[in-house]
Amino acid sequence: MVGVVGRKRGFDRDVVLDQVTRAFWRDGYQATSVADLTEATGVNPPSLYAAFGDKRALFTEAVARYQATYGAFTSRALDEESTARQAVERVLVEAAIEYTTPGRPRGCLVLSAPELHDLRDQALRALEAKIRHDVATGVLPAGTDAHRLAVFVAATARGMSSLARDGATRAELHDVARTALSAWPAPVP
Repeated sequence: MVGVVGRKRGFDRDVVLDQVTRAFWRDGYQATSVADLTEATGVNPPSLYAAFGDKRALFTEAVARYQATYGAFTSRALDEESTARQAVERVLVEAAIEYTTPGRPRGCLVLSAPELHDLRDQALRALEAKIRHDVATGVLPAGTDAHRLAVFVAATARGMSSLARDGATRAELHDVARTALSAWPAPVP
């Protein structure tokens, strides 16, 4: 007798995860129902649950996908740029682009979701550490308040995300980035 072979999933998991990510990004966790997710993906609830688990597990996986794709520019800038100033400039300039890219939700999923406070706090601590390093190595003046500067940058990025969601143009967001960078402490000569 031939064994029964398991049914092959009738959808591409990566495509569906991207659709789910965009739904949460556009409408937020609370406002996005399972019915919204099944409508966005064309996958029925039992199949969606079988592939991803409950709504919370799906959201967690969608956030991880967002961070690895759409939102990865922030961690790349912190990792790749040699100074905090260079990293912040890159983050803000790229945010103006990423937050207004046609064909996908505007703004930032992580910055707009109340449930993701811990992720925002981790990002703030990473930026603050980079600024502290620049102070310790003499790149920035000794009196630079790393925490205050990191909070200022976080507020700027969050404001840019909110402005993008409200319809701000890419040029307007670039202006915000330039203005914010003008407040950056002058490097040590």
